[in-house]
Amino acid sequence: MTESPPKPSRLSASTDWLRGYWRDHPKRSLETFGRQITMGIQAIAQLFGDLFRGKFPFGEFIKQCAFMANVSALPTLVVAIPLGVVISVQVGSLVGQLGATSFMGAAIGLGIIRQGAPLVTTLMISGAVGSAICADLGSRTIREEIDAMKVMGVDPMRRLVAPRLAAAMLVSVLLCGFVVFVGFLATYMFFIFAQSGTPGSFIGTFAAFAVANDLIVALLKSLIFGLLCAIIACDLGLNAKGGPGGVANAVNAAVVQSALLLFGMNVIITQIYNTLFPSQAV
Repeated sequence: MTESPPKPSRLSASTDWLRGYWRDHPKRSLETFGRQITMGIQAIAQLFGDLFRGKFPFGEFIKQCAFMANVSALPTLVVAIPLGVVISVQVGSLVGQLGATSFMGAAIGLGIIRQGAPLVTTLMISGAVGSAICADLGSRTIREEIDAMKVMGVDPMRRLVAPRLAAAMLVSVLLCGFVVFVGFLATYMFFIFAQSGTPGSFIGTFAAFAVANDLIVALLKSLIFGLLCAIIACDLGLNAKGGPGGVANAVNAAVVQSALLLFGMNVIITQIYNTLFPSQAV
């Protein structure tokens, strides 16, 4: 009689499971992160090199700016107005309970500029702009257009990635400024007509506490958000595999990764700014 092969021990089975888990999750995550860092450095170097040499494709840049603004402007407007109203209601209720209604303009305005605008920009950049970039490049990848460009001697980094990088940064800054304007206007109108506030107290307290650095930091945040979102979306789009289903998975991954990273960066930048430039009492 032939003896049956020995059954694997629990230790070897656990070891095999750990190896498979490491290969499928942490290892792939580290490889993706390293690939995105490498591509980001190359894309930034390519962008500034092309601008310095006068070889930057401004036609593609303008086309991408128009495309990104088209897919993100209306959703940004739709989100910015309710955000301003919600902040007015919540902050107004709290300030009213504390008996400091005269400082409502400062509280609401600074809330919009410092946190509201960057957070809305994060959602729009990751959800609208990032997904559009990833879907565009992913569809080109599965149609083998990227390989055809490389065969013809056209560098995809120069022709496709660098213009999208610059366009995403510019559109992000513009979106942040748009959210600041719309959100502040919405809170002002709601404070005046719905909460029976006085325009002078709203503008006066806001001007007393707000500084130019608040707006500069918000715009700087949006610039960094656009850069990071474009790098993630371009990387996942150029490495999409598996046909249309692979493009859908890449778009989903781009949105999730961008949102998580941008929210984390918002916290880090905010803490650094508050540490270096603490608020001064008036």
